[in-house]
Formats: sequence, C-alpha cells, structure tokens
Amino acid sequence: MLPFVTVVLVAAVAYDGWVFYSRWSYARQSERARQEKEAANAQKTLDMVGGSGLRILSFYATPGIIHAGELTSLCYSVTGAQSVRMEPAIQPLHPALSHCLQVSPTKTTEYKLTAQDDAGHTTSSNATIQVTR
Repeated sequence: MLPFVTVVLVAAVAYDGWVFYSRWSYARQSERARQEKEAANAQKTLDMVGGSGLRILSFYATPGIIHAGELTSLCYSVTGAQSVRMEPAIQPLHPALSHCLQVSPTKTTEYKLTAQDDAGHTTSSNATIQVTR
C-alpha cells in the first residue's frame, strides 16, 4: 500500500508543479507579447508624427492676415528638438508636438522658427503675418 500512495503523491505533486509552471510561463509570454505590441504601437505613433529625427512639422499663423491691433495665433509643431527659438523673440518657447501663442504685430512681420537637437543640428521655417490698416 505504501508504494501505491507514494506513486499517487508524487504524481499529484508533479501535476501541481506542471500546472503552476504552465500558468507562470503563459503569464510571462503574455506580458512579453503585450510589451512588444506596446513598443510597436509607440513606434507607429512616433513615425506618424514625423519620426525621431529633428523636424519642424508645421509653422503657421491663423489667420495669416489681420488688421493692426488684432490678435492671431502663431502655431508650431516639432519633433526631435532639444530647444526651440523664434525671431523676432516673443516669449521663451519649448519643444512641442503642438503649441500656439497669441501675437499682435503692428506691421507685416516674418517670423523664423529654429529648432535644435541635442547634437547641435538645426532646422528652421518661416511664417508671415500680414497686417493691413
């Protein structure tokens, strides 16, 4: 009787061990698959907004023609930038995927946006606001 009980006990322990191991292995594989899918989605999103390189995606004024004393929005979108500056300077700027600021030029003005990455590479773009009287 003792050998029969020992065999049953060893089989039960082996079965329990197999169940716990298979559940642990499945959870580990599921987590790895989730992380890979999340990384792929993050890369896809990054590619959709211009990739990881230094780029000015957009720089524009809306409306582009105003009367003296009116406000307009000057908007920009950059990727891969460490710093951003505008000439003529309006206010301190920061790299952003989408940022707008209000300006009220008194005469037709061309603004130059310059973005710089951490390696020192720069790119720039221009936007003009026409002021009518």
